[in-house]
Amino acid sequence: MFSKMAARLPDFLLDFSPGAQWGDRAIWAAVPAPIRDAVLLDAEETLQQVWPLIRASDYREYVETGNRSRFEDLYFTRRRMLNNLVLGELLEGKGRFLGAIVDGIFLIAEESGWQLPAHNSYERGGPRSLLPDVSKPVIDLFAAETSALLATVVALLRDGLDSVSPQIVSRIEREVESRIFEPYLNRHFWWMGRGTERMNNWTAWITQNVLLSVFCLRTDQMLRRNVVEKALGSLDAFLKDYAEDGACEEGVVYYRHAALCLHGAMTILDSAAPGVFTSLWDEPKIRNMAEYILNMHVADRYYFNFADSSAVVDPCSVREYLFGKAVGSEALASFAAADRAAAANQHLPQEWNLWYRVQELLISSTIPGNIHQPEDIVYPGIGLFIARDERFALAVKGGHNGESHNHNDVGSVTLYKDGRPFLIDVGVETYTAKTFSPQRYEIWTMQSAFHNLPTFDGVMQSDGEEFAARYMATEFNPAEARISLEIAGAYRDEAQVRSYQRTVSLLRGRHVEIVDVYDGDVPAVLSLMTCVEPQVSAGAIDLPSLGRIEVEGAGKMEVEPIEIRDARLGISWPSRIYRLLVPLAEKRLTLRIV
Repeated sequence: MFSKMAARLPDFLLDFSPGAQWGDRAIWAAVPAPIRDAVLLDAEETLQQVWPLIRASDYREYVETGNRSRFEDLYFTRRRMLNNLVLGELLEGKGRFLGAIVDGIFLIAEESGWQLPAHNSYERGGPRSLLPDVSKPVIDLFAAETSALLATVVALLRDGLDSVSPQIVSRIEREVESRIFEPYLNRHFWWMGRGTERMNNWTAWITQNVLLSVFCLRTDQMLRRNVVEKALGSLDAFLKDYAEDGACEEGVVYYRHAALCLHGAMTILDSAAPGVFTSLWDEPKIRNMAEYILNMHVADRYYFNFADSSAVVDPCSVREYLFGKAVGSEALASFAAADRAAAANQHLPQEWNLWYRVQELLISSTIPGNIHQPEDIVYPGIGLFIARDERFALAVKGGHNGESHNHNDVGSVTLYKDGRPFLIDVGVETYTAKTFSPQRYEIWTMQSAFHNLPTFDGVMQSDGEEFAARYMATEFNPAEARISLEIAGAYRDEAQVRSYQRTVSLLRGRHVEIVDVYDGDVPAVLSLMTCVEPQVSAGAIDLPSLGRIEVEGAGKMEVEPIEIRDARLGISWPSRIYRLLVPLAEKRLTLRIV
């Protein structure tokens, strides 16, 4: 799709403007006062802060202990501080923040490596080097983000930086050339795409930021053309792993680093080569990719989540709105505008990408919108089924256990009632070295026993693409939605399960029903995850103020509390959640949720 456009590239590729420049005072003066005041307050507070010191021992900590958050706090704080100062200067335009901006630029320019310690490797999944090698830079997500940040600063603030010293922009250009452009064109990184190798969010995310870097700086035409041609191949490699339905197998959180970064890359290409890429906005797959987040929305901040995604997701930004407009989806544009309007901080104070923050300030904050009511949808590409009525929102995850950011969750059910979580997908804890290691499935949140799934005499689902669901039937009509699947194939032979057929039905206006039919040789115990303390009685489970599960075919049920101490999980869930253990006393178990 993208690579074929290379032959149509013009001889001269234009600059990209990420927003109004420092000297465009009328544009910056038009930023609404409440947002302007909030940004200036952040900038003034940042002036009083001390820039974090990053030592070699901080970088080494990931390899030595597995902790990645302490280094990343230092690393991202520097970039957010620079963001705050730059935005303050753009809004005020008096030079008050320039000195501190230069300090931040040079601190970042003098870092030995822009790649995170967790990504300091020269092959996919390879060993992480203890320290960065300054002679052989790694282009990871955040090396590219850092490059894009500095290039955006130059594009917006060049005159202000030059008023201090022309060496500032020159230093940025040298660092970006040696750390990004030279390795990008002369080495292969796995995320660039090769043959049938599967890509993920890294491909679109990094490609967007390399393009942003090359077109925000005053680079020569040969460099621009070479980067674009390579980027087009990467975008095709990224798209090949999406089905036509546009579903993101990494979950809704990664939509913003995947499909939404595809939108960013296309926006830059459209600006650099006007008219060449315009037709691609009409591609059905790209529109489907754009609307994925809309269809995953449940209510308020809640979304259907699986893989390394969270149930509670930040509000939309202007990026989702612009993506909806670009692909002609008024439903997405309207939803994103309404969702953004409800956000507490529309200036994105925790964001490290300066381009995104500039867009928030310069795009009108009065975009009209309303929360779209999504309908039933099937995403066959990842085996995701979603059905709704006035009270219930139901999702069933089929697919396989070899997806990017996979959790062993084939056949799991997620259910909301009246916009509140009923049966939950716990999500993922704060990332550590173990998260992306051979020990990944030792982490409880990744295991099928902590999803709404059965375990057979202690045997859980296994990871790998071969451990998959087999679909039997789906039906959607005005009276009901029904999904049937066979999930025995998600378990190894030692589970001794010949068949485990799950049928999930939404009887609209009435109740949800889950019927599991089991054929195997060992005891089966169904886990049910909830964030409301259940009250168990004979044949029933009550979730106070929420609803009831009527149970047929179960043995003695138990409740296991789970303390939530992880900060990332704490965003979505209270300090204690619960796992219900429901033994199958018969070959057929029926749950009726009312």
